Amino acid sequence: MRHARGYRRLNRTHEHRKALFCNMAGSLIEHEQIKTTLPKAKELQPIVEKMITLAKRGDLHARRQAAAKLKEDKYVSKLFDILGPRYAERQGGYIRVMKAGFRYGDMAPMAIIEFVDRDVDAKGAADKARVAAEMDAEE
Repeated sequence: MRHARGYRRLNRTHEHRKALFCNMAGSLIEHEQIKTTLPKAKELQPIVEKMITLAKRGDLHARRQAAAKLKEDKYVSKLFDILGPRYAERQGGYIRVMKAGFRYGDMAPMAIIEFVDRDVDAKGAADKARVAAEMDAEE
């Protein structure tokens, strides 16, 4: 029996799960919407919501706690400069998980996880800027 076993293991070791959710949280903060499998999305939701709560607090200790989980400074700065003030008045429920059918290859249930009041232009903005910079470099 699995009594008091709180999280999904997702067929990964603890270190792999930790790295997976660190990377997924960073991608979600950067793009504000990502598509993944439903179990991963459901496990990612409380992790990112706790990050938003840290960003709403906004002090140095909260910034260091977020930096310890996110590993990249650009995600931490966006979290504290943009997302924290955006959700300052909201008491929770910053993330939405929507079912998105099944993946073609293995019929895994897919989901779209996104911020509730997301910036539509944020999705893929970094990739578009990188491609534009490469185009300018070639000319």
